[in-house]
Amino acid sequence: MAQEGDQYATSKVQPKDFVSGWVVALIIASTGLSVSTLFLGSEIALNLGLKKALIAFGVSTLVLTIMCMATTLIGNRSRLSTYMILHFSFGEYGAKIVNFIFGVTLIGWFAVALELLAIAIFDTTISTFKVEVSKELIIIVTSIFITITTVYGIRSIEKLANISIPILTGFLIYVFYLSIKNLENPWVELFNYVPTKSTMTLFDATSILVGAAILFPVLMADFSRFVKTDKQSLGAVLGLTIGTPLALILSAVPSIQTGEVDIIKIMEQYNMVIPAFLLLFIATWSTNATNLYSASLTFATINKKWSFKMVAIVSSIFGTILALLGFAQYLFDFLEFLGILAPSISSIYFIHFFWIKKQKYNLEDINKWEPAALISWVVSSVITVFTYLEVFHITHAYFIDSFLLGGIIYLILKRKEIFKK
Repeated sequence: MAQEGDQYATSKVQPKDFVSGWVVALIIASTGLSVSTLFLGSEIALNLGLKKALIAFGVSTLVLTIMCMATTLIGNRSRLSTYMILHFSFGEYGAKIVNFIFGVTLIGWFAVALELLAIAIFDTTISTFKVEVSKELIIIVTSIFITITTVYGIRSIEKLANISIPILTGFLIYVFYLSIKNLENPWVELFNYVPTKSTMTLFDATSILVGAAILFPVLMADFSRFVKTDKQSLGAVLGLTIGTPLALILSAVPSIQTGEVDIIKIMEQYNMVIPAFLLLFIATWSTNATNLYSASLTFATINKKWSFKMVAIVSSIFGTILALLGFAQYLFDFLEFLGILAPSISSIYFIHFFWIKKQKYNLEDINKWEPAALISWVVSSVITVFTYLEVFHITHAYFIDSFLLGGIIYLILKRKEIFKK
C-alpha cells in the first residue's frame, strides 16, 4: 500500500485522505486563472469580438463539462489515478505509451506558463522600473517555488488554491470593473467592438479552447479519486464549468478596452503594475503546481523505482529546460495536437470501466497489453488528423470526431465481451 508521500501513484486512495468536492473544485478553478488561459481569453476576444468570443467560451465549456462528468465518476469509484486506470484499458505496456505522451504534454503546459510569466515580467521591469531581469532567472526561480509546492502533494496544492483563488478572482473582477466603469452603455459598446484584420474563426477559437483544457476530462480521476462521494465529485466539475469561462470573460473585456493581450500591459494602463506581478506569480504558481503534480503521477507509473518527489523534481527540470528553449511559440499548434490525441482516450477508458469491467477494477487484473484500446486510439487519431486537415468531415469538429471515433471503434472491437456480460 502506498504511503501518503507517494500520493497513491500506483494504489487506491484510502479514506483517511478523502476531501470535500469543493476542495477539488477550487484546485480545478485555479487552473482557469493561469497566465495561458487569460492570454487565450484576451486573444480570442480581440480576434472575434465579444459576441462570438462568448459563444466560443460557452460551447467549449459545455463540451468539456460533459466529458468531465463522465470521467470524474471513474476516479471517484475506482480511487485510482488516471494513469493506473489506463493500465486496465490499455494494458501495462500500452498505458506506458499513453502515459508518456500525457506526461510530456503536461510538462509542455508547465513550460508554456513559465515562459509567458517570464516574458511579461521581463517586458514590464524594463518599461516600468528600468531594470532588466533575466528571463532565464525568472523561469528558474519560479520553477523552484512550484516544485517545492508540488512535492508535498495535493494537500499543499489545496492550501495554495484556498489562498490564491479568492485573491485572483477578486483582483480580476476589480480590473473588469475599472474597464467598464466609464462606459455609458458597457455591454452595447463592448458588443459593438469589431476586430480588424483577423483570420480567426469561431470554430478556430472553440477548437483552441477545447484543446487548451482537453486533458481535464482525461485527468479528472487524479483529483476526483480523493473526493468523498459521487455527488461531490460531480460538483467538483463546477470548478471548470464556472471557473474557466469566468476567467476568460474577465480577461476578454479589459483586453477589448485596452487593445492589449499581455495582462501586464493591461495593468499598466490602470496603474496596477505591482498587483499584476503578484497576480501572474500566484496564478502561475497555483496552476503549474497542478500541472507538475499530474505529470509526476504519470511518470511515476512508468518508472516505479523512483519516489513521487524524485519524479516531480526531474519533471520540473525538463519543463524548465523547455521553457528556456522557447516552447511557448508553439502554443496553438500544441493545443490542436491535444485535440486530436486526447479525446479518444477518455472515451475508451470510459467504455472500459462502465461496460466491460462493470465499475470494478482490481489491481491484480492488469494485462500486459490490451490491443483493442491501442488500435482504437491509433485509428481514431489517424482519421481525426484527416478531419482536422479538412480532407473530409464527420461532425465538423475534429475534437468531437476523436472522442466519438475512439469510442465507436473500441465498442466494435470489444463487442463480444460487452454482449457476453
